Amino acid sequence: MERKSHTIIEKIIANHSGKESVKPGEIVDISIDVRLARDFGGANVVKNLVDNQLVIENSDKTFFTFDCNPTGSDQKYAANQQKCRLFARDFNIRVYDINSGIGTHLAIDKGLAVPGSTVVSTDSHANILGAIGAFGQGMGDRDIAAAWARGAVWFKVPESVKITLNGKRQAGIYAKDIILNLLKHFGASSLLGKSVELYGEEVEKLTLDERITISSMGTEMGAIAVFFPPSDEVIQYAKERSGEDFEPIFADGDANYAETFELDMATFIPAISLPGKPHDVVPVEQVKGTKIDSSFIGSCTNGRMEDMRAAARILKGRKVAPGVVLKIVPSTDEVWNACMDEGLIRIFKDAGAMLSNAGCAGCAAGQVGQNGPDEKTVSTGNRNFAGKQGKGDVYLASPATAAASAVAGHITTEDDLPERPSLFEEGHGKQEAVLVTHHDNEKEKPSVIEGRVWLIIEDNIDTDMIFHNQHLAITELSEMGKYTFGNLKGWEDFATKAKPGDIVITGKNFGAGSSRQQAVDCFKSLGVQAVLAESFGAIYERNAINAGFPIMTYESVEELDLQNGNVITVEFETGKITNRENGKNVMVQPFSDVQMEIYRKGDLLHV
Repeated sequence: MERKSHTIIEKIIANHSGKESVKPGEIVDISIDVRLARDFGGANVVKNLVDNQLVIENSDKTFFTFDCNPTGSDQKYAANQQKCRLFARDFNIRVYDINSGIGTHLAIDKGLAVPGSTVVSTDSHANILGAIGAFGQGMGDRDIAAAWARGAVWFKVPESVKITLNGKRQAGIYAKDIILNLLKHFGASSLLGKSVELYGEEVEKLTLDERITISSMGTEMGAIAVFFPPSDEVIQYAKERSGEDFEPIFADGDANYAETFELDMATFIPAISLPGKPHDVVPVEQVKGTKIDSSFIGSCTNGRMEDMRAAARILKGRKVAPGVVLKIVPSTDEVWNACMDEGLIRIFKDAGAMLSNAGCAGCAAGQVGQNGPDEKTVSTGNRNFAGKQGKGDVYLASPATAAASAVAGHITTEDDLPERPSLFEEGHGKQEAVLVTHHDNEKEKPSVIEGRVWLIIEDNIDTDMIFHNQHLAITELSEMGKYTFGNLKGWEDFATKAKPGDIVITGKNFGAGSSRQQAVDCFKSLGVQAVLAESFGAIYERNAINAGFPIMTYESVEELDLQNGNVITVEFETGKITNRENGKNVMVQPFSDVQMEIYRKGDLLHV
């Protein structure tokens, strides 16, 4: 049989599923080359393995990376890190301990992953591996436990989209500006569930560090991954770091794409995301002069060496504005040491910056980088959802803009630094810490349910809105429910009014954001029977299915003429939804065979 033409992700999945060919929509088991768990979620992976009496399929492919609280400064994190260490000793698992750096970066820099390989992690930004042409996915702790025990996970082959960036890249346009301009164009959900491939003359010139920045925000675009065909530089880097001689993966010239786009990179401008939504992107010029309290430079998006050099170039010979706090966190210890060798540490300290050891920093709430109520922060992170990096307002921008704004005391660009910084009276600061867990003990499940409807028709409800990160230390299912939607404006009292048996109907991209399992388990804690949405965030969808929690997608429910409080019946096998008040019905996407099997067993780990 003639082999069909493949996109990058189709080739990688076919190679790892033992199939000659795969197609979008097909569900296959794929072998996983690199299996990571962080200190965020790692203890729950261990708990799932121990509770289900599972063992490690291949310890050589299995790793812990402690990047969420790399200082070990929080007692809950420290306890869970030690739990992971003890488990690792029993099963001969490599631990990249505190101070090593961000796990997804270590996968690249330590040569664990190479172009064409597969990687899973409890990090929702594992798709950063697309920077080297590898397939990485963030997954919940059940998924990771299954990968550790079986060496493989089920996956639905996504459709692929091809984006070509034409035109010349203008001076002063950083990789962060490129991805923010793409976010402005595509938004948070138009590429939802798609595998994106980037092409173009200027794309080919992008360095590894720049590719990492762009791929790291594929999650915020709703994409499964953003792939770069590996350049000669990337291939050589991966071969040197891994010691392997591999064949990189490229799409076939006649591969089929669900959509193709051509954009003019010459029109890209220095950009910034307004607080609350990464895709709410405007020109930096539009918010210039906005007084800030702090800046943060780091994260898996902008903690590389080129990012550090960009910041140092602006900070050299200058001071951070009075009262402004500048926090800098390199992505890995290797980058930290390179900063020391090149004299960047001295520049940072002379400028008045605070420097922390390598790790995720403010994005994970376990290190420096959080902000307090009413605090305005310019951050190089990838998310600024309400509450994600603290109680204040977070703007997302490039390291150059973050550094220049820290010096100016207000939002600005490196080519528009004032002679004197702007001043303010006072600011505020606060941060909290985290962790996770869950368990599920459901028995036999019905294939038809009936319940009262909650209509929460909003798009892009993220995991912080569903279950705020300040509650991540909660480990008991029974305690999670009371915090459901506690950070969703207008629905803060949902948990006090919801009743067992209720059903939630919501909009597009529900559950966007992090890999936290509590955003699913909080509904189970309340006794909510199911969530129906136009679409789900990719990780949330997997977490719900793997937890045996019913979710379904619909194109439209308008024909049901629903009102809040109506009673509906939902048939999982057929996809039929009926409004019991008026007898009207619609058909939605029924359970797949995989979803039904997991649902009936109550948990992926029971299958």
